[in-house]
Amino acid sequence: MSNSFALYIPDAELEPEPLDPAQIVSGTPEVTGRVLWESADGRQLRGIWQITPGVVTDTETDELFVVLSGRATIEVAGGPTLEVGPGDAGVLHQGDRTVWTVHETLRKAYALTLPETDDPA
Repeated sequence: MSNSFALYIPDAELEPEPLDPAQIVSGTPEVTGRVLWESADGRQLRGIWQITPGVVTDTETDELFVVLSGRATIEVAGGPTLEVGPGDAGVLHQGDRTVWTVHETLRKAYALTLPETDDPA
């Protein structure tokens, strides 16, 4: 049986994903998202993520994303500053420390891979 599907991302309903208050640099950004697919081992995720205006910090995992709406500046510590908006694709790498300045509510589709853990559970 196939689990294939299509979804119109701009209208997809998202669930709240509260930010750690320590990540918020300024403003009152709110994050919502929805995992569309997860691998059996839980390391690969495909989904939709949205954030309202503000400034937040993050430590990234390996990710490919495509911005559907909104605009942001992503400063990668020791790396480039990325200006992203509708239609832009971006790649972030495991361990990248970033500062996201979200100018307009940003919605992206993503594919990410979480790092392996030594936890036998």
